[in-house]
Amino acid sequence: MKILMTGATGLVGTALTQSLVADGHTVVRLSRGGPHPKPGPTTVGVTDVTWDAKAATNAALGFTDDTARSQVESMDAAVNLAGAPVAGGRWTAKRKEVLRSSRIETTRALLVMMRGLNAPPRVWLSASAIGIYGNRGDEVLTEESASGSDFLSNLAAQWESEARKAESSGVRVVLARFGIILARQGGALPPMMRPFQLFVGGRMGSGQQWISWVTLEDVVGILRLALANPAVSGPINVVSPQPVRNIDFAKELGRAMHRPAVFPAPAFGLRLALGADMANQMLLSSQRVEPRNLKRVGYSFRHTDLPSALSAVLAAPWPL
Repeated sequence: MKILMTGATGLVGTALTQSLVADGHTVVRLSRGGPHPKPGPTTVGVTDVTWDAKAATNAALGFTDDTARSQVESMDAAVNLAGAPVAGGRWTAKRKEVLRSSRIETTRALLVMMRGLNAPPRVWLSASAIGIYGNRGDEVLTEESASGSDFLSNLAAQWESEARKAESSGVRVVLARFGIILARQGGALPPMMRPFQLFVGGRMGSGQQWISWVTLEDVVGILRLALANPAVSGPINVVSPQPVRNIDFAKELGRAMHRPAVFPAPAFGLRLALGADMANQMLLSSQRVEPRNLKRVGYSFRHTDLPSALSAVLAAPWPL
C-alpha cells in the first residue's frame, strides 16, 4: 500500500509509519513546512512532501510544484493525524483556536486537496478522541452514544463532521476515537509517571472517574486493521475492552513502578493549576468506553488488562 499521512512524526504517526514501512508499505509524510525529522531507523519507504494547507483551494492544491503533487497521486489510503496537542498549553481563547484550526481547518484543506487529485485514496482514516462523549459518569459508551456538549466534545464532533465529507466522494471513512494511549516514548503516560517517580503519586480528584486506555502497540494494530479491512468504517473506539477507575489506574501504575499511590491530587488544585475547563475535561472527566465496533470486526487485543499492559509498556526500552 501507498499511504499519505499527516501528523506522521507524532507519537502515533511515528509508530504507525515504522510498522507500515517494516512490512514493505510506502508512507508519504505530508508536512506543512519546515524540517521534517526521520522516523528513527526506518527511512526506506518514507517520502516527505511539503504542502501549504492555506493554499489548498488554488489550482496547485497547496503543492509547491508538480513533483510534489505527483508524489501524492495514486495513494491507496490517507491517514490524518494532524492536530495540536490538547495538553500543550493552558486553554486560553487563543489556544482553543489553535486546537480547532489545527484539526478542522487542516482536515478541510486536506479534503480539498484530495478531491483535486486524479486518483484520490480509497480509504480516509481520520483521528478523533473519546472526548467526544463528554463527562458521562458510569454510563457505558459505544460508538452509537451521543456526543457531549463541552469544548472537547464539540471540537471532536466538528472534526469528525469535516472528515465525513469525504464519504460524498465514495471514500471509505474511518474515525479513530483515541482513548488514553500508553507508551513510554510520549503521550499521556510519561507525565502521569512523574509524580510516582518522586514518590508523590496518587489518584486525581475523587478517583472515581473512568479511564479508557489503550497501548500504543494496539493503536498501531487497530489502525492497520482499519486501513486494510473494508468492513471497518465510521467511528471506532480505540480503547481496550477493560477501562478502569482513576484510583485503580493510580494503584496499578504505582505497583508497576514500585512506588506508593497514596498522595491524591485534589480537584481544586488541578483546576487552579490548569484552569477549570482543562482540568475538568482532561483529568476529572469520566468516560467508560467500550470498543464495540472493534469487537464486531474481530480485532484481537494484544493487551486487554491494565496490569499486563503497564508491565509490557514499562519493560520497553526508554526512547533514545
